[in-house]
This record gives sequence, structure tokens and C-alpha cells, in this order.
Amino acid sequence: MSYSPPKVWTWDSQNGGQFANINRPVSGATHDKALPRGTQPFQLYSLATPNGVKVTIMFEELLEAGFDEAEYDAWLINIGDGDQFSSGFVDINPNSKIPALLDTISGNRVFESGSILLYLAEKFGAFLPTDVAKRTEVMNWLFWQMGSAPFLGGGFGHFYAYAPEKFEYPINRYAMEVKRQLDVLDKQLANHNYIAGDEYSIADMAIWPWYGGLVLGRLYNAAEFLAVEQYPNLLRWAKQIDERPAVKRGYLVNRAFGDGPQMAERHSAADFDEFKL
Repeated sequence: MSYSPPKVWTWDSQNGGQFANINRPVSGATHDKALPRGTQPFQLYSLATPNGVKVTIMFEELLEAGFDEAEYDAWLINIGDGDQFSSGFVDINPNSKIPALLDTISGNRVFESGSILLYLAEKFGAFLPTDVAKRTEVMNWLFWQMGSAPFLGGGFGHFYAYAPEKFEYPINRYAMEVKRQLDVLDKQLANHNYIAGDEYSIADMAIWPWYGGLVLGRLYNAAEFLAVEQYPNLLRWAKQIDERPAVKRGYLVNRAFGDGPQMAERHSAADFDEFKL
């Protein structure tokens, strides 16, 4: 059935599909509610989606590297319940998307996952080279991820996994683009141990939760559909990152859905003891 757009678009709040109950065409808070505050220097408000996992991996990698000042409280923001539209959350991120971070030492608010990774890398002088050429390469790939992942998530993921009906055209359109992106990464990793070269960096932390998760079969249940075995270098890298202890811990934080172990909140390293991580 063909569709002819009206002259002026109007919002249909019952448009169907997963997350339709929280999608709306306006911004701002829908209710007054203060965010919880813990005792650690950093207060993270998030959920273990790929964008949230980027940041919890970064925190755990910093702590693993000996940066004790990177201790953080991770509070669960349940986006299905609309927690991201509370007045407290909107004060930190007016765009109402997770993750959002408050640095209690400086008082800075930080939102957008890429911005948080860069903020922490610069604050602690870690996982971002100081050499101009190497730093630029990391930034190239960090911004590549920020620009590319919406085609994977909001494009392919939505139409393949979340839309109320399956339509051939959008699935084919976005599957083609995602496979092109996987090929970009596979070719880059053919000659590099990590995404931006020989050093593990925030580029790996940004890309792994999306594209590593996809080829490891953890995203949209689409690994077979996308024939991920065609990307051996990407698979090698995804498995390599998956074995890092800090990645195992970061992947668990703010996870309150799916199969396997879950940790809705994280307030100290001791919270991992029951998981033997």
C-alpha cells in the first residue's frame, strides 16, 4: 500500500511499534522528580543500551587502570517508563536521552555518549593519545560511530526488530547500509589491532557496544540475517574486547533487561563481588 504524505504532518500518538508510548514531537520535562545522588565523584544516569554501555565501560577501564578518582554511582534510568523526561534528568540532558553525567567535583553536566567519553579521557589523560596524528585518528573513529550508529539503531534496528510490521524496502535499505559499515570496520581491522591503530582507545569503547554487540549476536538477533561471518577481522576484534575484565563489568552495569545477570545500579566495586567480576 502506498502512502501519500499530508501537506502538514500531525502527531499520531498511537502510531504503534515498541517505544511508541514514550515518543513525542516536543522536548522538556513531563513530570517533576529529582534525580538520586550518591557519594561518588561522578553521578551517571543511564541504561545498558549500547550508548549507555560505552560510558560504563569507560569508567570501569579507568578504575582498572588505577584512576581511583573515577569512582561513580550508576543510577538506572528506565526509558520505557519515561524516567528520562523527569525534571531532574532534563536539567542534565535537555535532549532526554541516556546517558547523562554529573561531575560533582567540577559541577559540569555532560550529555551525549561521545562527549562523555571525550570528557573523561581528557580529564584523566587516558585512552586518548596525545600525539596529534594518533589523537586525530581516534577522533575520526569516535565521530564515525556517532554518525553511523543511527543507521544501525534507528534505521535497521527499528524496522527489523521494533516496527509494528515488517516492510521490505526499509529493511533492505538499512541492511545494505549496515553491511557497508561492517565492511568499513572489517577492512580497518585487517591491518590494526584496535580500531584506531595499535592502542586501545575511546574509539573502541564507542564502537564495540554497537558493532561488536551486533556481530556477537547480542543486538536485534540479526547476526545470521546480516551474515556476520563475512567479517572475520571485526569478529576477532569483537571477541578480543569482550574478554577485557573492565568490559565485562561495564557491560553489566545498569542492565535491567534481557537474559543473563543484571545490575540495575552500581555504587562501588564491591557490587560486582556476587558476579565474580
